[in-house]
Amino acid sequence: MGKKFLMKGNEALAEAAIRAGCRYFFGYPITPQTEVAAYMAKRMPKIGGTYLQAESEVAAINMVLGAAAAGARTMTSSSSPGISLKTEGISYIIGSDLPCVIVNVMRGGPGLGGIQPSQSDYWQATRALGHGDGHALVFAPSSIQEIVDLMGKAFDLAEEYRMPSLILADGMLGQMMEPVEFPESNCHTKEKTWALTGHKNKRPPNIVNSLYLNPSELEQTILNRFERYRIIEEREAVAESLFMEDAQYAVTAYGIAARVVKSAVQAAREEGIKVGLIRPITVWPFPQKEFDGAETLDGILCVELSMGQMVEDVRLAVNGRCPVEFIGRTGGLVPTPDEVLYAIRKMAGLS
Repeated sequence: MGKKFLMKGNEALAEAAIRAGCRYFFGYPITPQTEVAAYMAKRMPKIGGTYLQAESEVAAINMVLGAAAAGARTMTSSSSPGISLKTEGISYIIGSDLPCVIVNVMRGGPGLGGIQPSQSDYWQATRALGHGDGHALVFAPSSIQEIVDLMGKAFDLAEEYRMPSLILADGMLGQMMEPVEFPESNCHTKEKTWALTGHKNKRPPNIVNSLYLNPSELEQTILNRFERYRIIEEREAVAESLFMEDAQYAVTAYGIAARVVKSAVQAAREEGIKVGLIRPITVWPFPQKEFDGAETLDGILCVELSMGQMVEDVRLAVNGRCPVEFIGRTGGLVPTPDEVLYAIRKMAGLS
């Protein structure tokens, strides 16, 4: 067993990024993720990295674009309103086929909303992270240890597929403390032959660009990118399932909500209700195959810290093969295990 550290989620994710090879961080403070930037400000100078607090979220994401174009492992973090400001730059990064990691420690909205935890940015993360046709890889950890474990993968897959990775956390994961274990090194970076590193008259110059004035050229570029997305959907969708072998019902949730759900599912099992848990770990690509057995279930309950966003992906995956119900809290409130247990009983016709 390796050495464990008791750390706040925001600080653990920053340390995990450093150990995954991140050497350029550009950010701007916003609650509840400010500790990410504060930690990077202390650590980066000590390891020969670069920390820069930009004048705005817009500036920060465009600095990420520049560092990524030069082949650096680079990251930014923010919380919901800040991510909205970054979406133009994220679209440029997607359109330029550049890898980076972006962290969203979600808070309540819309607007300034509140600083309490929320999951109401799911649609933004999976549907509209920037204008145009495009995607980012979206990871949805449910513990601080899982944030640490996923950080290296987020950087590696971003570079493999030349696209951004988004860590979709929330205010509770960012602010809570848990024991975590770090890998000695989680950096598997490879040579980036496409990067703007100077050709020294030894190769043709590389070009990083998202502007295509010829519509046929732009269409073909997007079609090629979506072929890559198809491969990602086949290979990289990840989920955890629990008690699904004999399940008559299922509950699905991601992130911090899944921890509440796990307690409720275990309590329901103790009452004799055959219910299982499906927890997406990637929400893009969405793990549709986990719902392939939906026709054998009498119902699926989706639990979220929102008015219902992932539930639409669940219904698409189920495609009418069994009923899909929803329970959610919003505004920064978190459903209790008892609330979820009551909804499970109701789904099973016992309440």
